[in-house]
Parts: sequence; C-alpha cells; structure tokens
Amino acid sequence: MDDRTIENLLNSLSKTKFRGSFHLNNKMKDYVKEKGIDKIEQDAYELIKKRLAPENPKNDGKQTPMRQVHPVFIAQHATGTCCRGCLERIHHIPKGRSLTSEEINYVVRVIKLWIINECTEK
Repeated sequence: MDDRTIENLLNSLSKTKFRGSFHLNNKMKDYVKEKGIDKIEQDAYELIKKRLAPENPKNDGKQTPMRQVHPVFIAQHATGTCCRGCLERIHHIPKGRSLTSEEINYVVRVIKLWIINECTEK
C-alpha cells in the first residue's frame, strides 16, 4: 500500500468518533521532535514486534495503553493498529498467525505517517 492510500485511510479513520478522538498532546509532540522520527519509528518496530506481531499476543485487545505513555501507543489507537481484532477489521490482516515482516513494515508505516501528520498539523 502506498503512502497516498494510507493517507486516505488515515483521513477516513480520523472522521470516526473513536479513532478521531486520539491526538498527541504538546508533551508528546515535543517528545517526537526531541527524539526524532527515526527513533520513534525504531520504537514502533520494537513495540509492534513484541505486542502485536505474535500469533497470539499477550492480552490481545488490551495490550496497548490508551494514556499518553508513548506516541506510538496513541497512534496505534488512532490508526486501528492497537490489537489483532482492529488490525483484522480495519487493515484486513488476519488474526491467528504471526505478522509477516511486510505486514510489520506496513503497520509501522501507518503509525509513522499518523505521527508525522499529528506533529505538522497546526
């Protein structure tokens, strides 16, 4: 999926009541600027591989914090990449098997684009 298609998906998700309610606060935006998007992307890879990629993630459906803990967690809720159920429903990536490296790359790209958009909005 190319960035334009992902941007269209993000735009659509932002118009829903639940997904559209997630935003980075100023502290999180400052954190992203301080650490840099490459570090945030690296963190996203680590979090996705540990919490979302396994065949049966621990506490699936409840493994992603909703509070302002890390920008990646907030992005996951905003983009529907927070659990395997949302990943299946929104991104058509089936449950019951481990994510492929291509799927992990896709999820991280979705998260990264959402964070970039959040940090550049006025």
